[in-house]
Amino acid sequence: MEQVLYLLARGLVALMQALPLTWVARLGRVGGALAFWADARHRRVALANLTMCFEQQKSTREIRHLAQENFRRIGENYACAIKTAAMNLDSLRSHVQFLMPPSLASLAATPQPPSVVVAIGHFGNFELYARFGQFVTGYQCVTTYRGLRQPLLNGLLQTLRERSGCKFFERRFEAAALKATMNQPGIILGLLADQHSGQGGLRLPFLGHEGGTSAAPAIFALRYRCPLYTGICSRVGLAQWRLEAGEPIPTPENGQARSTTDIMLDINRAFEAAVRRDPANWFWVHNRWKLIKGRNAIGKESITAPGPTQTAAQISAIKGNERATDSAITEH
Repeated sequence: MEQVLYLLARGLVALMQALPLTWVARLGRVGGALAFWADARHRRVALANLTMCFEQQKSTREIRHLAQENFRRIGENYACAIKTAAMNLDSLRSHVQFLMPPSLASLAATPQPPSVVVAIGHFGNFELYARFGQFVTGYQCVTTYRGLRQPLLNGLLQTLRERSGCKFFERRFEAAALKATMNQPGIILGLLADQHSGQGGLRLPFLGHEGGTSAAPAIFALRYRCPLYTGICSRVGLAQWRLEAGEPIPTPENGQARSTTDIMLDINRAFEAAVRRDPANWFWVHNRWKLIKGRNAIGKESITAPGPTQTAAQISAIKGNERATDSAITEH
């Protein structure tokens, strides 16, 4: 069965990469619209999440239209990610704007730029985050991923991703290699930070509701003394995106390391602002509030994540504990 799926996936990849990007975007939007009607489970999650966050500002009809557009965007982004993976930087420039704050530009201009951590989220064509390093001279982009269970499909996916020039580390098995890489200059480490974190995360507010939040970006920035930024990919038109690094998130304060809680609250606020600017641009089909005390967004019982305080493991990670950093890699 895996062989059949692999051959079908290879055929789809070949088709998408042979078409113009705008055609791929339109086909993706059609596929997303069909998925809204066919995928009842994810439709319910998206509608529940949107209702929970916007029921005071939007009508039921507006929320449903927003969910439909969100599915179309997701279809467009997934389809375009296949196409853009095969495009070189010169071809991408007419489709992707890149913006960064002066502080990051100054770091990149130094002979040996210090490594940085970028907290990223599922905004727009989020596979484009892997191209950050191509837009910032002097930097190598690295990130983590969780491999698929099917080796053939996982190999195909990684082949697409690695064309970006980004280095990928399997977060369950390659923690040591990632830590060694972070001791080098000129690294941009991108860490997804907008999904529920499991039992090991912090419980912090996001869009007005508490949910499990990974502290990995804060832990890595503190441990390796890296500047910390947020990264947002915004859709600005059909097959058009803006990649933007935000203003730096402070990690020291008055000569002392800030708590992981305060740092992640700042990151959540930056993500909230991006969601409110364009709600359809985010990944509403994910149950972000899975770890809310009592019941989650789709009405199922859930456990309670740790409260908004630093755990002993996180404090140890800041001080240099290897096992705690490994935990941050695997849980984020």
